[in-house]
Amino acid sequence: MDRRQFVADCPGRLVPISTPRGKDWAFVPDELKKPFTFDPQLWPLLVEARTYLGTLNGIGQTLTEPKLLLRPLQNREAITSSRIEGTYVTPEQLLLFEMNPSASGKPSDSFDDWTEVHNYGNAIQKGVELLNELPICNRLIREMHRVLMQGVRGKNKTPGEFRKHQVQLGHDGRFIPSPVGELDRLMADLEQYVNVPLDDLDPLVRCFVIHYQFEIIHPFLDGNGRIGRALLSLMIFTVLSHGMPWLYMSAFFDEYKDEYVDKLYRVSTKGEWSKWIEFCLRGVVQQAKDSIRRCDELNRLRKQYHERIVSPTARTHQFIESLFTDPFVQISNLAKKLGVTYPTAKSDVKLLENAGILQLLNGPWQKTYYCGEVFRVAYGEDEQKHSSDQQDRPNQ
Repeated sequence: MDRRQFVADCPGRLVPISTPRGKDWAFVPDELKKPFTFDPQLWPLLVEARTYLGTLNGIGQTLTEPKLLLRPLQNREAITSSRIEGTYVTPEQLLLFEMNPSASGKPSDSFDDWTEVHNYGNAIQKGVELLNELPICNRLIREMHRVLMQGVRGKNKTPGEFRKHQVQLGHDGRFIPSPVGELDRLMADLEQYVNVPLDDLDPLVRCFVIHYQFEIIHPFLDGNGRIGRALLSLMIFTVLSHGMPWLYMSAFFDEYKDEYVDKLYRVSTKGEWSKWIEFCLRGVVQQAKDSIRRCDELNRLRKQYHERIVSPTARTHQFIESLFTDPFVQISNLAKKLGVTYPTAKSDVKLLENAGILQLLNGPWQKTYYCGEVFRVAYGEDEQKHSSDQQDRPNQ
């Protein structure tokens, strides 16, 4: 690691270590007490971010069943967060895999990819469940990591346990996280800061301080990026007292991946906290707007679909509702879900197909129908995002 990149007042210290390449240096971040003074010039951006988050949470609070719209947001987060780490899965692949994980005939490498992304969603859900009985703490973080790594390529890298070996980031060792002997102390300090902060930072800003600290400590052998981003969503949900974890940042971090990595690095080397916080707050605005748009569109479709059915029943109502968590439908699975016979489920599918709600999906898999409108709204890219002018984009 290049010591010359680290200025004298960087938020940490360099310690000598031995690596397979010989002697090197690792970065040990300072404990989080009062990490920095918030730049007053960022107040308008912070207010904007908090305003959009409030709007997003308000939309969620008005829904009869918030989870119907939360599931697509979480699936999209699982896909984009895994993509940052080099695991590429399409929404179609993930949803078809979740419909029938034990299906045979899949290449082993693809199966591993799909399982990894599926596990990410499960790790978020595990974190949400644990928050009913625990604060955000190391026990919760380790349990989320255990779920994330279950049955995938990193399963031998001590799932649910902090690492016992030195690691480096980048093939050339551009950044080397703290030595193993520092981990317990640093993670204990992080846990303390999460729950009893001593600074006067805004809670949303503090979430991004914690995200930086977690990624720089890099406590696990594998999966740190994904757990860090999942944890970020849970922290925002918790500290802002939202009804559900509505905000997910991975799509923004993926779009500006080089900036994301560089700004994390420059906090460590140059102490550039304000540029990191500005980047993250711009991401909050972009992602909150995106989620608001998706929630509005999904809610509009939900109402429209119920109106398209001339003689609705409790069963068709349940079927339509289920499309917002599972837009792919196989008749045999639907029969089990609704507790009806195969011919009855087939008739229900035909009813929704005639109403223009379902379409037959072409492909080499078992006969499957899908709700194309829900799928496009939930998983499609925001066409307006890329047409924004330079002032709406993060500073380069």
